Amino acid sequence: MKVLAVHPGPLMYTKIYLRLEPLGLELVAQAARQAGHDVRLLDLQVETHHDYVRVLDDWRPDVVAFSCNYLANVPEIVDLAKLTTQKLPGCFVFVGGHSASFIAQELLEHGAGAIDCVLKGEGEAAVAKLLLAVEHDRRAITMVPGVVALTGEGPPPQFVESLDHLRPARELLRHRRKYFIGVLDPCASIEFARGCPWDCSFCSAWTFYGRSYRVVSPERAVEDLKRIEEPGIFIVDDVAFIQAKHGLDIGEAIAREGIKKQYYLETRGDVLLRNKEVFQFWKRLGLQYMFLGIEAIDEEGLKMHRKRISLGKNFEALEFARSLGITVAINLIADPDWDRKRFEVIREWCLEIPEIVNISVNTPYPGTESWRTEARKFQTRDYRLFDIQHAVLPTRLPLPEFYEELVKTQQVLNKKHLGWTALKSTAKIAVGHLLRGQTNFVKMLWKFNSVYNPMLQLADHQKPVKYQMKLPETTPERFSSKLLYILPPPGRRGRAIDDSTEQFVDATRTGTGV
Repeated sequence: MKVLAVHPGPLMYTKIYLRLEPLGLELVAQAARQAGHDVRLLDLQVETHHDYVRVLDDWRPDVVAFSCNYLANVPEIVDLAKLTTQKLPGCFVFVGGHSASFIAQELLEHGAGAIDCVLKGEGEAAVAKLLLAVEHDRRAITMVPGVVALTGEGPPPQFVESLDHLRPARELLRHRRKYFIGVLDPCASIEFARGCPWDCSFCSAWTFYGRSYRVVSPERAVEDLKRIEEPGIFIVDDVAFIQAKHGLDIGEAIAREGIKKQYYLETRGDVLLRNKEVFQFWKRLGLQYMFLGIEAIDEEGLKMHRKRISLGKNFEALEFARSLGITVAINLIADPDWDRKRFEVIREWCLEIPEIVNISVNTPYPGTESWRTEARKFQTRDYRLFDIQHAVLPTRLPLPEFYEELVKTQQVLNKKHLGWTALKSTAKIAVGHLLRGQTNFVKMLWKFNSVYNPMLQLADHQKPVKYQMKLPETTPERFSSKLLYILPPPGRRGRAIDDSTEQFVDATRTGTGV
């Protein structure tokens, strides 16, 4: 069959800071190809809806698979699904991905028959079975693990047998030079590990994967790296190098092969401090940039997000990263309850430190514990506003003033790290990019004011709402984390870490760690 895999358009922050290749969709596409299907991949981050329509008209796929990792993309996906069934009445349309897994029934209802099913969990594990059913007996799709359809629901989703068996179909992307993160331009993405053993209240990585943590073998990691032509690599792991031995083994394999790349990764401050030798080694390999989810600059904020790391440890981690000469970007979560004084304190702190500070807005998502337990009432259920850049909970300040303060605070990043300031410090890098025809990084330096504008953000609230999320049915008093899991929690056997690391994770989860 002819299968068209589609990634939806860009979100607000991806219009400036990064545009990552759709690695998850590439993995699913390759699984479909290995099952014998003719697969094409269309990324609407870098292509247009006109391109999508042209593929429908010219190629006439038998199946269209949409990736839905972010809630803000839901309206776009539903509308495209409806357009698809109008143009190709016999085409089978399904949706998969992280966010889709948590709102499967809602997506089907929004689609009003245009979406044949939602595939929950890891798409690589079930896509071949689903396509087999579509090809031979569409009524049998509800026998496929992870399938949710209007006619019924299949068995629970299953884990892929091994991450080493997965291969991304990178060659299906037509515009690989369009992907970047910061100065890494162009930049490819790679996965060394999947899942997270922690349980932060604002995050759904652990609920999706059942608190499992699985790793790619060093041999498999190097094999993938050797096929990547881009000089920049973003390591997509939710928390990089939790297990020190795994990080060192991959690093040593890279060194043996003489692979030269520049790397960007995300990790936790306590992991950074615990595995200093790993990050020191990776600095020598080409680690240039690191993202740390600090989330708060006071103990009260850390407690609210159940980050399970002390303020002192976070600041110690920043000092260590500085000592390595690694450029650090950190994230802070702006709570809707902040007042003007609180925003001012945050701005002063951002100006005092050398790190790049990103400010996101506290946003309870389906799949997070805070979605189930958040006592405050939502002021909107418009999917488009669930992008961590809009306030979906009631704000202490009038909403116009909240956005004024938010953007004013985000402007610190613009003034310190974008525009002419950034160009002066990265002139050699920027010229090198331009000489190679790479313009993503240079273009991003002047995009801030056209994207981050309090009037534009406020106007987004006034737009007609076509699709609204359902609120959770359970009350906080009846909440159980078991209600959140997509993939069944495998317990200790599902975490590829040694006993010492398991004890470290448990200590930080329970707040008994130092």
